[in-house]
Amino acid sequence: MFHRLALIATALAFCVVVLGAYVRLTNAGLGCPDWPGCYGQLVVPETGAVAAERFPDRPLERGKAWREMTHRYAAATLGLLVLALAIVAVRRRREPQQPLVLPLLLVALIAVQAWLGRLTVTLLLQPLVVMGHLLGGLATLALLAWITLETRGSRAAPEGPRLKRLAACALVVLAVQIALGGWTSSHYAGLACPDFPTCLGRWWPDADFREGFEPWRAQVADFTGGMLEHPARVAIHLAHRVGALVTTIVLGATVATVIIRARQSAPRRLGIAIALALIAQITLGISLVRLGLPLHAAVAHNAVAAVLLLGVVTMNHLLWRTR
Repeated sequence: MFHRLALIATALAFCVVVLGAYVRLTNAGLGCPDWPGCYGQLVVPETGAVAAERFPDRPLERGKAWREMTHRYAAATLGLLVLALAIVAVRRRREPQQPLVLPLLLVALIAVQAWLGRLTVTLLLQPLVVMGHLLGGLATLALLAWITLETRGSRAAPEGPRLKRLAACALVVLAVQIALGGWTSSHYAGLACPDFPTCLGRWWPDADFREGFEPWRAQVADFTGGMLEHPARVAIHLAHRVGALVTTIVLGATVATVIIRARQSAPRRLGIAIALALIAQITLGISLVRLGLPLHAAVAHNAVAAVLLLGVVTMNHLLWRTR
């Protein structure tokens, strides 16, 4: 039962991450200007009169409001599942192989995520908060996946230390690249370089990295649409491109080594799957620039990033965990 509950929570966490990306990419993050409800209600108001009475400076856009509330409903359901996991883990804590620390840690992480979700609205899409909320969601997904793998009832034979170090390095590099992607999205810098492989017709155009990576911008009231000048957005976009190149090299080297050297068949098959996901992600990244950031490709780009994270987490579990 615990394993099945963890598996369901993992699937729902993936959906929440993708849905959150959809909300962000459709500029619906402030579809409801308050939290946890929407214009003071648990559902989106039927008419704009209620909304205008409570928030006269934030007119109701029902489509955006429903997208935001759907994301909140899914996140709340995930929170209940995580709480159920923690309760079952505490009740079965004396049983062998029952995870306890990670389910309790997930409850704390969900609480932090709820707080960040509130700050995302009240601080009007502050980029650091938006990126933190994204990373928290992906960390929740990764921990749930690890718990699911821990309770599936089987263990792979341990591999050599070289493969373990490579897999751990790949996970760190992928996490940094995902953070850069979140920073790019929260600053609306996805089209700062409208061409590929060059940027504005040059390999390294003028870019303001100091302004682009200023962590906190308290002087700005509303970050909808982004507030940075173009050179700062170019710097963010370039950093994401360089990060993509480094990630491709590291993940490519990792999966190639695993496919060639792993003693067990499961890591080899997983390595092939990660390689295919990496190729798909590279293709999507290039198409986003060349096609002008179409919504379906942008959402798919976020979804494949989550798939890559799940793949690399699973790879680490296969290589590090022993019978």
